[in-house]
Amino acid sequence: MSAAAPAPQSAPAPQRATNELVAAGLTPANLAELKASGFRVKAGASASDVVTLEVPRGVSLADARLAVGRVNASAASDFNHFYYTDGGPNPGCTEGQCAPQQMIGWTAPDVAACGPLPTIGMVDTAIDLENEALKGQAIETLVPEGLVRGRDGARDTSHGTAVAAIIAGRADSSTPGLLPGARILAVDVFQPADAQRSRTDVTGLTKAIELLVSRGVKIINLSLSGPDNEVLRRVIEKAQDAGVIFIAAAGNGGPGAKPAYPAAYDRVIAVTAVDADMKAYARASRGSYVDVAAPGVGIKAAGSAEPRSGTSYATPFVAAAVTLLRASAPEAEVEDFHPALFIRARDLGPVGRDPVYGWGLLQTPDCGTPAAPLTVSTSQDDRSIATVE
Repeated sequence: MSAAAPAPQSAPAPQRATNELVAAGLTPANLAELKASGFRVKAGASASDVVTLEVPRGVSLADARLAVGRVNASAASDFNHFYYTDGGPNPGCTEGQCAPQQMIGWTAPDVAACGPLPTIGMVDTAIDLENEALKGQAIETLVPEGLVRGRDGARDTSHGTAVAAIIAGRADSSTPGLLPGARILAVDVFQPADAQRSRTDVTGLTKAIELLVSRGVKIINLSLSGPDNEVLRRVIEKAQDAGVIFIAAAGNGGPGAKPAYPAAYDRVIAVTAVDADMKAYARASRGSYVDVAAPGVGIKAAGSAEPRSGTSYATPFVAAAVTLLRASAPEAEVEDFHPALFIRARDLGPVGRDPVYGWGLLQTPDCGTPAAPLTVSTSQDDRSIATVE
């Protein structure tokens, strides 16, 4: 019997817009100079200094970046990269076999003991608020002003619905959430890219982050990934300096993939996915930036008939844990939440931190002040080990 033909491989997903740059820090005079040389300002918010520039015909993106640098050497500019949702269907776990909340020892928290739960921000696809897990929940959805959608305004709801329900699904639904009483402020900036995933770009992502920050949100879940981008990095660092904690998917590029962003940026909590046997998700990206693991394989997801897998679905578990910590220590610094999570993690793989599992499997945090800072020591076999000071 001849071997079955291999399944056809889909074309690589586009990484950036073909004729656009994003820039931050340009003055009105700078923009006027660029317009005079043929650039067109496509998008920009009045509350933001991030703009999207359409490059003149016949000018390469590399030369366009040089032109921006010539008018203002201190401005940041980069390609208008694409960012994709990090999840998809996967039948690796049938109904009744997975217990993701029990994997991490999650029990219904005494929210009164923690303090009022802060609002959780999400940048994701649209959300089906009529889904039985989310109907009546404290979820507000926003679309940034001026956001232009392609494909006749097509919108995907499956990803955002699943992520929101992991956090705040009704306790009496078939997909109960970790924090049913939580309030979510979600920004929809995605559009379908193919049959499995949706995408946004730097323009949409920065608009969404700035909108959440303007509403006072201090915790933002980013179940998405893409390339390093100087403008996105600047926006995230500014928000972090204002006290915002970002939790991001480590990516589904596979063991040999490049680091995924924004997860790989400093102070962002990068989340990978494991299955019910504590094994790493086969498609999860790996690297020194990976911080912590959470359930993300065969998740029974709201809005989907099939279990779903991906680092997207692990990320909201960590966002829920950070929410409890922030409730009990609202004045703590962004950096305090990393050790508060990692010192509680269940070590997986090699002893100490490793590029597959980070510090290990997330465990339910107790309400109280975030843990004392970690001291990271290196053993003789060059493995990082965390201890409390």
